[in-house]
Amino acid sequence: MEPPEVTLENCDAVYDYYRDHRQNLVKAKAAYWLLGRRFKPRVGFAAGARKGLRDFISAGRPLIISINHLSERDPYTVSAAAWRSPLRPVIGHTRVLAKHEVFADPTLRSTLDMMGGMPVFRSKDHESSSVNAASERLIDTCAVVMARGDSIALFPEGTCNTVDHTRVLDLGGGIGHIACRARELGADPVLVSLGLSYGPRPDPAAELGKADVLSASFYFGMPVGELPAQPADITSMARDELQAALDGAVAGY
Repeated sequence: MEPPEVTLENCDAVYDYYRDHRQNLVKAKAAYWLLGRRFKPRVGFAAGARKGLRDFISAGRPLIISINHLSERDPYTVSAAAWRSPLRPVIGHTRVLAKHEVFADPTLRSTLDMMGGMPVFRSKDHESSSVNAASERLIDTCAVVMARGDSIALFPEGTCNTVDHTRVLDLGGGIGHIACRARELGADPVLVSLGLSYGPRPDPAAELGKADVLSASFYFGMPVGELPAQPADITSMARDELQAALDGAVAGY
């Protein structure tokens, strides 16, 4: 199946494609390995988190990996951290949600597809009621792939934090709806919170260069295998868990 053009008007074809898309495992693992060598992240864990994560992955539980968002370079450093963590077995089986604009360049899109990228049409980028329909299709698609055993990684703040890199912004409601809809299809998702820090930043609005994101500090909170029943409660839990993980990443820098 040929990759469809990633536009809001074409969202049905887009999500039909990414629902069934499969990564090249060899290329994906090689790319994550290379990023791990290039960015050399430091990875810490809450007490019991490393074992808990390994146990959930061994049990085949799909993960919802929640990460705070600081820079346009985050997808690369997060991929590097995944290679250097217990997430390595789910590389090639994880869909990474990314804003749809980055899929416009054919060369970059090829890389994104190989890395597990899935486009998101954000309401901040469109003033159309069609965004609501696209969001529903995205949630449905995430639920289907999780029911098939794949995991989802996302930046639930929905935008880069240019206010205070030590505090998590309010989360969008998508993370809670994805978890609930996946459960409706028989999945049993696990919430994994991954805090990210690039160190002290006098101007949090300034974009970071390649040298600025080397040796980033990552911190895994204890994975949560029992999630609340309602989407809003899951979202609230996700924010609290992500803040605790971010606190760990800041302290470990």
